[in-house]
Amino acid sequence: MTVQETERPAFLEKLPTTLFINGQWVPGHSSKSLTTFNPFNNQELATIAQASPDDVDAAYHAAEQAQPAWAALAPSKRSAILQAAASYLQDHYADILAVLSAESGSSQLKSNIELGGTIAAIREAATFPTRVHGKILPSNSPGKENRVYREPLGVVAVISPWNFPMLLSARSVAPALALGNAVVLKPASDTPLSGALILAKAFEAAGAPAGVLNALVGSGGEIGDYFVAHRAPSLISFTGSTPVGQNVGKIAVTGQHMKRVALELGGNAPFVVLEDADLDEAVKAATLGNFLHQGQICMAINRIIVLAPVYDAFIEKFVEQVQKLGYGDAADPANLIGPIINDAQLDSVTGKISQARSEGAREVLSGEVSGRVIPPHIFADVTPDMELFREEIFGPVVGITQAQDEEDALRLANDTHFGLSSAVFTGDLERGVRFARGIKAGMTHINDITVNDEPHVMFGGEKNSGLGRFNGEWAIEEFTTDRWVGVQSTPKRYPF
Repeated sequence: MTVQETERPAFLEKLPTTLFINGQWVPGHSSKSLTTFNPFNNQELATIAQASPDDVDAAYHAAEQAQPAWAALAPSKRSAILQAAASYLQDHYADILAVLSAESGSSQLKSNIELGGTIAAIREAATFPTRVHGKILPSNSPGKENRVYREPLGVVAVISPWNFPMLLSARSVAPALALGNAVVLKPASDTPLSGALILAKAFEAAGAPAGVLNALVGSGGEIGDYFVAHRAPSLISFTGSTPVGQNVGKIAVTGQHMKRVALELGGNAPFVVLEDADLDEAVKAATLGNFLHQGQICMAINRIIVLAPVYDAFIEKFVEQVQKLGYGDAADPANLIGPIINDAQLDSVTGKISQARSEGAREVLSGEVSGRVIPPHIFADVTPDMELFREEIFGPVVGITQAQDEEDALRLANDTHFGLSSAVFTGDLERGVRFARGIKAGMTHINDITVNDEPHVMFGGEKNSGLGRFNGEWAIEEFTTDRWVGVQSTPKRYPF
């Protein structure tokens, strides 16, 4: 099938392409419309009338009205609705996979990882309603009992990104709903279908009460700041770039209506290869960890740091492995690398390639850019003063830096303002643990790739990679609040 003959995903005929507010599919009231398209061949997928500030008000009002009754619903009933939403995604797996792949430019491998992870995240969250625990604490006052209740926050606002749009929406939406909150979801403009509307359809089909989940498609320039500054939400859950996340945090904390934030931001993940590592295994991990989804992952390997004794051997093996990768149309199962999401991001990545060349990095693998498809690029002899070492790349490009010894490798790994994910390869697991604990990052994986996410294990970063933790018990803490209720059962003695 040629590019021109690619069929529009059939599931789009079943999916309303409007806003979802208070249980109704309604057009937005902005004067602007958004057209979402396949980044490989520019095939139009849907045109959506975008949200205005009035639509933001309506969505938050619906959420506020629906939340108390939703929180009062029996835990088993909330759990059943989440399980039904997950089952909807499972029942329509192939159709939804096609939309996800087309809209986000995802390879078959990445799309399956994401959709499978979304279903797993929702099913994990379905266990939360019965995992919320309060505490009874003693008191220094006679006849008094201190009760600490864990309660929903109320309304949660979720802003999700375009790179893993469905999973990174569900990661916040599902636990927030499971714990008794109502949610207003705003997806990235590049991926409104897989980032919001499919999830809204799944929860509608599952029987979620009107207003419990609302989905707004709108431009950041028109509703972005208003969405964050609004009085209704008690928490803003944002996943995206560090500069945008810093602005979200500033508005949320210093604005008229203060609220909590959960921020998962950019990364600059180091992948360290010690001299006793199995190079063949390290090369396979480095290949997947860097080039999965064209490197458009916050956890993707950005910097490969290799000890001097195995530096040249690693580069030779790595280049040989990466040369085997297919790239082009993400719909072709033979391709691991698909298109960059949009032209602005394309310019950013190609600019980093040009900058690496101008700064003197040694280019050991390259290729011609075709449309939005960038072949894998590898640069060796990258130094800490180069942009390729310092900045998040978000594309199929990686730099390799030589370390003189283990201490130097750790110094290089920590030489960044980011601290999301990281990895170290070594033949000595305990040496790996010691090294891992020296890396200033939220997550470090030994003899594995930097790209890891499991729905029951904490996820989050340090430094400029964000605030808060997602998944499992950590999500329960993020999406609830503690309420102290003191119970004085006998008359208290007062000093008058």
